[in-house]
Amino acid sequence: MDKTGIGQDSHRFDSVNAGKPLMLGGVRIPGCPGLLGNSDADVVLHALTNAVSGISGSNILGKISDDMCRAGITDSAAYLAKALETLGEYRIHHVSISIEGKRPLLSPNIGKIKESLATLLSMQSSDIGITATTGEDLTAFGRGEGLQAFVIVTAHKTGL
Repeated sequence: MDKTGIGQDSHRFDSVNAGKPLMLGGVRIPGCPGLLGNSDADVVLHALTNAVSGISGSNILGKISDDMCRAGITDSAAYLAKALETLGEYRIHHVSISIEGKRPLLSPNIGKIKESLATLLSMQSSDIGITATTGEDLTAFGRGEGLQAFVIVTAHKTGL
């Protein structure tokens, strides 16, 4: 039996904390400010966490991640790990990610992001697809004000 989850997240660029790094999929992306949020504001990991929650029905982003953040855990990989614990007998076998933003240019970093996600998800990077679009100035993300990510996750129930 398969299940599919969809997740979305978006954040503005942080204009206050100039030294905050931009994190996407657990990878530090140079040449662009970080995103505004209590955590590292990694939109890829947040959208992925939401997609996993869509499969398990256990919401991690919100009260659980807020409590973790107040305890000093601001690495979004920890939120994803918490979501993965809720999957039970399901194992992720495919991830599709779409990122919208005018900046930064993501193509040089997609391979690194896929490798990072493959490690976090214990799967092959060839089972992860990532696309990026500029948004053509049609949205706040297309105008360079922040980033948005959508993620679709497919998981299979083991032991069938």
